[in-house]
Amino acid sequence: MKLQFLGHACFLLDDGTHKVLTDPFLTGNVLAAVPADQVEADFIFVTHGHSDHTGDAVSIAQRTGATVCCTVDLAEGVFGPAGVRVQVGNLGGRIPLPFGSAKFFQAIHGSGVPGCLSCGFIFEMGGKKIYHAGDTALMTDMALLADEDIDVALLPIGDVFTMGPADALRAVKMIRPKLTVPMHYDTFPPIAQDPEAFAAAVQAAGFQAQVLRPGESLSI
Repeated sequence: MKLQFLGHACFLLDDGTHKVLTDPFLTGNVLAAVPADQVEADFIFVTHGHSDHTGDAVSIAQRTGATVCCTVDLAEGVFGPAGVRVQVGNLGGRIPLPFGSAKFFQAIHGSGVPGCLSCGFIFEMGGKKIYHAGDTALMTDMALLADEDIDVALLPIGDVFTMGPADALRAVKMIRPKLTVPMHYDTFPPIAQDPEAFAAAVQAAGFQAQVLRPGESLSI
C-alpha cells in the first residue's frame, strides 16, 4: 500500500491495482505536488463541498472515468449535475468497493452545499485502515475510532477552519492510530503551521507521526 500526499487534504492511495484520490484541490493550490491533468484515479472521495476540497474532482473524473464517492446531498448538489459517475453513502454507512470498503464518518464542519453534511472516511484497502478526517473540529466521537484499529490517521492541523495542532494531538490520543500524518496546513496564510512541531508533540505523547511534504509518499 502506497500513500502519497499531493497537498492540502489531497492524498493518493494505491494498492497496486486501484488508485483512490481524496479531496483533489490541485489547480489554484501553489503547494500542489502535481497538476490535475497528470493525476490518475479510479475513485475520488470528496469530504464536503468547499472549493478547496471539491477542487478538480469533476475534471479528473471526466478525464479518467473515475467514480466520485460522497454523501447523497453532495452528489445531488455538485457531482450529479456535472454528469460524472457517483457512488453515494451517508454518515455511519460503509460501502463495499473493488479495493475494499469506505465508511463515512462524521465531521464537524460547514459543508459548502445547503443541506449537506461534511464527513471523513475510513478506508479499508490493501489490508490497512486509513482514516481521512476531512475538515473537522475536535469531537468526542473520535474516541469511537479507537476500536477501528486505524493504521494511518490523516488529520488537519491548520487551525482557524479546522482543528489546530493542540486539538489534533487530543484527537490522536482518542483515535490511537499506529501512525498520524498531518494535513490541511500552510496552503493559505491563515493556516500556516509547523508540522514538525506537531509530529514531535505526537511522538512525545507516545504515538508515531510522520510529516509528508507535497509529493512525498510512504509505504504502509
